[in-house]
Amino acid sequence: MKIDKLNLDGKKSSIEVLDKIFSAKINKKLVNTVLYKTNANYKGRHAKTKQQNEVSGPTSKIYAQKGTGNARHASRKAPIFVGGGVAHGPKGELSYKKRKLNKSEKKQSIASLISDKAKNKNLIIFNDFTSEIKKTKEMNLILKKFEILNSIIILDKTSKVNVEKSIRNIPNIKVTDINHFSAFDIVKFKKVVFTETSVKELEKRYA
Repeated sequence: MKIDKLNLDGKKSSIEVLDKIFSAKINKKLVNTVLYKTNANYKGRHAKTKQQNEVSGPTSKIYAQKGTGNARHASRKAPIFVGGGVAHGPKGELSYKKRKLNKSEKKQSIASLISDKAKNKNLIIFNDFTSEIKKTKEMNLILKKFEILNSIIILDKTSKVNVEKSIRNIPNIKVTDINHFSAFDIVKFKKVVFTETSVKELEKRYA
C-alpha cells in the first residue's frame, strides 16, 4: 500500500509500505495482553528484607534449653527478636516472576497498533532530517505546524542525531529509534511519527 510522506514545507509525496504492518488486522485482545505484560514488567521489585539465614551474627543458642524458666529459643537471628531476620518479607527483584513476551506477540501487537494509528490518521511519515535543527524554538514550531505535540517520534540514526538536542526538552514528546520502543509507548502518545528510513528499518525488523 501507499501512504503519504511529508517534508517540512508540508508538501506531500507517497511512500510504499507493507500492508502487513501498516494495514494489518487489529487484534485488540492480543494488544491488551501485551500491554498487561509490558506494564507488569516495568514495575521494579527492589524491596528486600533479610531472612534468618542472611542476618550476620552468631548462631549459638542464647541460653540453655531447660532450667531457665523462659521460653525455648535458638539464636538471636530468629524473626522473633529485634535485629533478627524477617519471616515473610519482600525478597527482591530476583524472586519476582517476569511475564514472558514472545517475539510474535510483540510483532503482531506493534503491527496492530500502527495500523490503528494509520486508520485514525494519527500516523505521520516525514522525509529524513538531513540537516541539523539546533533550536528548541524552531523544533517546537514544526511540531505545532503538523499538530504532533503529543507524539512518539521514531527516527533513523542520522535524523535522531540532527534533531534530538532540539526536541529533548519539549514535554509530551518521546524521541527514540526502532530498537527502543514498545506497544506501551505507542498507546501512551496520540500520534506516531516516522521518517522514511525508519519506516524501512521497521519493516525489516517487524515484517
